[in-house]
Amino acid sequence: MKNLLFGLIAICTSTFHVCAQLDLKQIMSGSDFVGNSPESYAWSIDGQSIYFYWNPENKIGSNLYQYSIKDQKYTKLSDSEASSVVFFDAAQRDFQRQFMSDEGVLWSVDKATGLRQTHLQTTNGVYNVQRAKSPTIVLFQQGDQVYSLDIQSGSIRQLTNFNAGDKKTQQKDSSFLEKQQVELFEFIRDKNERSTYYKKQGETSRFSFPKEQYVGATSWSDIQVDPSVNYAVLRITEEADAKPTSVEQFVTNDGFTKHQLARDKVSANEPNQKMVLYQMGADSLIYLDFSKLTDIRLKPAYLREKDTVSQYKQDRPLFIHAVKFAQNKPLALCDVRSSDNKDRWIVLINMEKASVQEIEHQHDEAWIGGPGISSWNEADGNMEWIEDGESFYFQSEETGYSTVYQYELSKGKKTCLWPVAKTEVYEVRISKDRKNLYLEYNPCEIGKTGHHAFGKLSLENLIFTPYTNLQVGYNEVMLSPDEKNLIVRKSFANKPWELYIEQNNSSKSILKQITHSTTKAFDAYSWIDPQVISIPASDGVAIFARIYEPAKETKNGAAVFFVHGAGYLQNAHHYWSTYYREYMFHHLLREKGYTVIDLDYRASEGYGRDYRTAIYRHMGGRDLEDFVDAKAFMVKNYGIDANRVGMYGGSYGGFITLMALLTKPNEFACGAALRSVTDWAHYNHEYTNNILNSPETDPEAYRKSSPIYFAENLQDPLVMLHGMVDDNVQFQDVVRLSQRFIELGKKDWDLAVYPVESHGFKESYSWYDEYRRILELMEKNLK
Repeated sequence: MKNLLFGLIAICTSTFHVCAQLDLKQIMSGSDFVGNSPESYAWSIDGQSIYFYWNPENKIGSNLYQYSIKDQKYTKLSDSEASSVVFFDAAQRDFQRQFMSDEGVLWSVDKATGLRQTHLQTTNGVYNVQRAKSPTIVLFQQGDQVYSLDIQSGSIRQLTNFNAGDKKTQQKDSSFLEKQQVELFEFIRDKNERSTYYKKQGETSRFSFPKEQYVGATSWSDIQVDPSVNYAVLRITEEADAKPTSVEQFVTNDGFTKHQLARDKVSANEPNQKMVLYQMGADSLIYLDFSKLTDIRLKPAYLREKDTVSQYKQDRPLFIHAVKFAQNKPLALCDVRSSDNKDRWIVLINMEKASVQEIEHQHDEAWIGGPGISSWNEADGNMEWIEDGESFYFQSEETGYSTVYQYELSKGKKTCLWPVAKTEVYEVRISKDRKNLYLEYNPCEIGKTGHHAFGKLSLENLIFTPYTNLQVGYNEVMLSPDEKNLIVRKSFANKPWELYIEQNNSSKSILKQITHSTTKAFDAYSWIDPQVISIPASDGVAIFARIYEPAKETKNGAAVFFVHGAGYLQNAHHYWSTYYREYMFHHLLREKGYTVIDLDYRASEGYGRDYRTAIYRHMGGRDLEDFVDAKAFMVKNYGIDANRVGMYGGSYGGFITLMALLTKPNEFACGAALRSVTDWAHYNHEYTNNILNSPETDPEAYRKSSPIYFAENLQDPLVMLHGMVDDNVQFQDVVRLSQRFIELGKKDWDLAVYPVESHGFKESYSWYDEYRRILELMEKNLK
């Protein structure tokens, strides 16, 4: 890999003034040109050092670095030094020893002395280390079972004996002949009596073992044991009957194509999870009952429209998240979701009584989601105990924006802890004294939006204190073990991610940058912080966008819309974009005289529940209308020629580009669609089922949302670009649409394929070829 530390060709660096165009090939070399930002950072156990992975020399692979708080400098660790590093584990904050498992070894380190001890070494694997309330007891999992280690005595005890499937019962032969043998022969009767005696003797032991428990499934989640070591819970999954897709690799080591299984497609088949409680004292296994959850059998509104029967005959399938144990009571919190993601229940599990109590019910006729809540069924939301066994915090979109709430069990009372208008809370962490919540949040109003800020909320008086140095750009924060210092991973729109350190003080401390990752070539260019503007949509909602305006003397009156991917993602912001190559490409377009608009269309992240769900049952509807409205706004207010507006984007952005050209012909002069979904019935279940339900139950939603049904409308120049080993939006998508174009006799479209690329391109030559084609398309049709 070349170390690109040469100056930019065609850039005048005098006073950082740009005097010529950027070089496309250099931009598309990615981190070779920009530099490699630090990643995967952590505190040392004593809080005196920061560890992070970094590759400032642009070699193959990153190295572990150590930054000393005392010396205020970093050093690159050797492989042997790196292998002995222990990262601070907040879950073991209150223990003198911190336990880890690695390569079949259970080991620990004393936080005060740094001394290490190996407790178990085995080839069978050790994982899922948990701590009991007693500091001398450590829990770990081997295979399907949980064991406890007594640190003082060194003894190890098996706590569970779970088995897959159902217990096989031996059928007793009760035929006439067997009964006759017992009746007639003393020998048979004596033999049976001896057999019964010895069997009973064999079951008697000087040692107690947990009896075999059959969980009725072939696999289950990691086993969670409560701090008292009296109870364990596990989640079992009944998998949906779904056929996996496959991806073919064409460029391989041996010259033969390679067949690779991939994800399922969206369908009405839903997996179902159950939770099993194991009471160790009684040595009994109990399936917890969730059948009393509010509206557990209620059909969603779109089905009730045409069905007089509003209830299913059976409970809806569920996704059950990992529990949050109380430390001193037999209680656990659990986040439960319906598999159709219309409902969320937060429940309290009383493990002593094996009971389930519903605490909070959230319902959304579109789908449950939002920052700190998650729209992915198996991704945990923010939820934790405040006062042990008495109160806890969680997040909800009840106000229309995701913020943090407290629930007090004894009072049965829910309180919004931070009722700030038009603000989304992303992360919540409780202080070690449990008196404060640290929040990462995103304001949603013009002039404030596009920043990921940090502050502290007092649980005693609900006074919120924003941290002065952590309000601009993106501020991702990790507290030190003693909470006196902060690691801040920070970026700006025109400055990539770097690590900073700051004292845990809201206003008086200094934010010190500890890494410098960008190359001289990147630094030589004057990158802009694009203005974030507000555009009024036709339905009255304000839409936010980044705008890249060319200089007056080079402005050519043409515009290019960039459509970010994912749908649920924010890109009209003031921090370093995940689309950083596109960010640089927009500078190149800007230099050529184009005005570039990067729109956070409806469905984008960071603007509340109604914004998030505006595409429910019609992708390519309200979201696409936002681009039409934005185009009209640009024509009216920025001097853009309505006949010279192009569009490009990848993934969901490619989908929107296709929908623009196929459902609104002649609205946009041309489009480039990268790794695009062309038929939502062929995309994955987890994402698509939230928004369009299933193709079997809501076929009209799929028909009006899928570009392939509008192929006959193609009139404007289109180029499609797709990786052939894409296991996300698979190559089949673009192949099927291409076949439709061929059968319809469509002209002025092109397909570029990339044999070694998946959904996210890796090779710089692929990036360059892709964006060369996009640039040529715009230059040909917009100038």
